[in-house]
Amino acid sequence: MRHIEIPYENERGRRYRVFEILPGFLSWSILLLPLILSFINQTLSVLFIITYLLVWFLKSIGLNVRSIQGYRTLELHKNLPWSQMLEELVTGKVSQPDRAVPTWHYENVQNLMDKPNPISADNIYHAIVIASYNESLEILEPTVQAVIDSDYDMKRVILVMAYEERNGAQSEPAIKEIVKKYKKVFKHVIASKHPVIPGEVKGKGGNITYAGRILETYVVEQKINPLNVIVTTLDADNRPHKHYLNALSYVYAMTESPVHVSYQPIPMFTNNIWDVPAPMRVIATGNSFWNIILSLRPHMLRNFSSHAQSLQTLIDTDYWSVRTIVEDGHQFWRTYFRYDGRHEVYPLYLPIYQDAVLAETLSKTLKMQFIQLRRWAWGATDIAYVAEKGFFTKNRVPKTDLFLKFARLLDGHVNWASAPLILALAAFIPSQISPDNFAAAQLPLIASRIQTIALTGIFITLFLSLKTLPPKPARYKHHRSVFMVLQWVLLPLTTIMYNSLSALYSQTRLMFGRYIGEFDVTTKTVITDDKKKVT
Repeated sequence: MRHIEIPYENERGRRYRVFEILPGFLSWSILLLPLILSFINQTLSVLFIITYLLVWFLKSIGLNVRSIQGYRTLELHKNLPWSQMLEELVTGKVSQPDRAVPTWHYENVQNLMDKPNPISADNIYHAIVIASYNESLEILEPTVQAVIDSDYDMKRVILVMAYEERNGAQSEPAIKEIVKKYKKVFKHVIASKHPVIPGEVKGKGGNITYAGRILETYVVEQKINPLNVIVTTLDADNRPHKHYLNALSYVYAMTESPVHVSYQPIPMFTNNIWDVPAPMRVIATGNSFWNIILSLRPHMLRNFSSHAQSLQTLIDTDYWSVRTIVEDGHQFWRTYFRYDGRHEVYPLYLPIYQDAVLAETLSKTLKMQFIQLRRWAWGATDIAYVAEKGFFTKNRVPKTDLFLKFARLLDGHVNWASAPLILALAAFIPSQISPDNFAAAQLPLIASRIQTIALTGIFITLFLSLKTLPPKPARYKHHRSVFMVLQWVLLPLTTIMYNSLSALYSQTRLMFGRYIGEFDVTTKTVITDDKKKVT
């Protein structure tokens, strides 16, 4: 499929609008169903709610198991000797068996000796695209430094600083300082100033797409094969693990057809976790562990935040969409349809450390957190896109695979909006409608028992979250650690007030065609050792 772009608003017909309405319609229908059933048949309403609670109880058990498995996998991969393993992949010569090296590495070396891949690890270049809008040097420089601190040869890394011309190019002074200071560290440094282009949504997609085309020009001039260049996109506050580039090179060199693959590290929102208010800490930790869980379910993985693809893949897909504010997740579907369904996401069990939401004041922080989640939830727009391209446009995508992916996409967004509210409130509805009905009167007690058992899983997340915390900054006293435990009483509130309502808000806007046409940049704020805030 060649035409993979999202249609403009005036190009979306009735059929497209039906699928834009679908997620919001289903979410609201599920939310209203306990109330409607309570007027029609109390027994049916109680059975529906209990069944719903039990299904999610079983899901919670699975999620807790996955959290433990994911944490152990993450820790294992963080401690692997990736540099040594990558070198052995190139030379084909392995050292004496080492307990620190997993057996699958020796199998990979042997497989490459028997059947070499078209991409050799020693021919790989990395392009790191850092997108910025209004961030200061205090925000951007630690990200660049984290790349430099990687256990990798920076002379095989191209740094691309992508910033916006709009609103006065607020990041330009910081970008110029970075280029001047670090241009000799990398193979090459590109400063890309994205102009305002008609037809583009004001957002990250247009910015990194413009930078990607400049990168392509440079690569062609250097006579480098675009398939040998892996492009990783980072936000201004994203800091890759020191083994990320080696691990990505390793997996890329083992991929038979890398043009058909995206590579997804694990976003973890821990950079400033000690500094942010308690509600933001709970949300950030929950999002981090959700990303860890997803990494163990490759069939569910989609491009999110920081991700990597070959430059050749980006050329084939005409880079990222410039018509959506959720260019990361949407890039999965662009690639999927461009290659007629031949596209997978490979997990990288290494973190990209990111900031939790923090603005200048508490009120602004609370508001900004909702805006960030609302933007993520705007990924519901992909439902109509996938339906239109998959079911109503001529293509060679395997229909069973397409249907399963579409169903997971729809189910994920509907549950995002409806499940927390149903789990928290639905059990009280029948008793309010018919207080004399015995089953309805007992339902809140039954629900409470089920939820109490399910909530024991919080202790698993709490324990693992403490294990993943960065060292406590010296500016905080010991009682700050106590708050890291007590904050979890906020989980039910943050799940409803932020996760559920942000998704419901986005889906409802989409239902009524009130499109979000501009990327709401999350304010980046750092706290210095003297507790001053720098934005």
